[in-house]
Amino acid sequence: MTRILPIIFLLFVLIAGCTKKNKVAEISDWRGPNRNGIFNEKGLLKEWPEDGPELLWSFEGLGYGHSSAAVANNKVYVTGIKDTIASAGTLFTFDLEGNLLWEKEYGPDFTANFHGTRSTPVIVDNLIYIESGVGKVYCLNADNGEEIWKVDFINDFGADSVVQFGFAESVLIDGDQLICIPGGKENNVVALNRFTGEKIWSSKGNSEIATYNSPIVIKHNGQRLVIAMTASSVMGIDADTGEMYWRVEQTQQNKIHANTPIYSNGRLLIISAGREETSGMVQFQLSEDGKSVQELWRNRKFVNLMGGAIKIDTCLYISAYMKNDWQVMSWNTGEMLAQNKDIGGGAIIFADGLFYCYAERDGEMALADAGPNHFNIISRFKVPLGTNEHWAHPVISNGKLFIRHGDALMVYDISAK
Repeated sequence: MTRILPIIFLLFVLIAGCTKKNKVAEISDWRGPNRNGIFNEKGLLKEWPEDGPELLWSFEGLGYGHSSAAVANNKVYVTGIKDTIASAGTLFTFDLEGNLLWEKEYGPDFTANFHGTRSTPVIVDNLIYIESGVGKVYCLNADNGEEIWKVDFINDFGADSVVQFGFAESVLIDGDQLICIPGGKENNVVALNRFTGEKIWSSKGNSEIATYNSPIVIKHNGQRLVIAMTASSVMGIDADTGEMYWRVEQTQQNKIHANTPIYSNGRLLIISAGREETSGMVQFQLSEDGKSVQELWRNRKFVNLMGGAIKIDTCLYISAYMKNDWQVMSWNTGEMLAQNKDIGGGAIIFADGLFYCYAERDGEMALADAGPNHFNIISRFKVPLGTNEHWAHPVISNGKLFIRHGDALMVYDISAK
């Protein structure tokens, strides 16, 4: 019996270890699990009632903010600034039925131009990561909001504190690394240990301030690259060492690069506004080893500031900034294939074969069917609650549509009955 007990204990440890290794991490990320606006949901409504899908619950009292909701661990997390004089950012945590479980002030947030929280929280298992508009990254316990670590871009990395519209990226989690973009000369892009906040590597920059862009990590012919942007650059950086392989000048009048890059089959698309020689929408071809890029096409006429785009097969789905102009474009050439002017431009996401379009000017939410030859609005409704700008990107999780409009969060049932 004395020999059997150690064997049983060893088996228990091995089984527990295997279970832990095989466990799929609970993740909530910016614009869906792959940062591309595509949500892996099925069984959703193919059209909505005249007044919109059923509003399951709502909450008014978030304060000022443009950040989207994050859904993980059977909870909903969203940030806001309740008092612009105090300027403290607050993390609100709800259960899936809309009950406020707790709220936590994590530190100062942005109260200058278009005041309010910017960064959408990123969650991996029981850790939540928030970047404030004043350049601080916080790692908090997702169960109670307790601070685990924090870093300060200005004091710790020498970043420029004058970023016109505040730091707005959603930090990138790459395995055990957290990648963020303070901007500047010495610590332009940095990788931190996501459990401790300690610096793993730092990539030197070109003395440019940060912009409002959330980076991505790509796998290209075995090479792992971080695609990052600062005020006037798009860069390809080794994800494991921080070595910069290439930098291309990419400008915009107000130094705004708010759209996340899109990568597919060796091609990289950057979407920014502007008509200068080095601005606009541009697609690059990566070299075989990923250590250089070549421009394939550039579109300086079409302006999308921060609504994002969806790439499906050989088409790109996108809207013009502050215009009733939704387009289907060729991924390969940038030319327009189809157009719809029935609804104002804004943020776009995709799930279960259909597009969800949120008009930034008047807060109209639309369900659309689109393809290479058409862009048709199926259903639409006006978002009833909230304040100020309609900038937060919608989120889909567990058959529900989460819409944040300033002070309010609304949760709709979009599952097919």
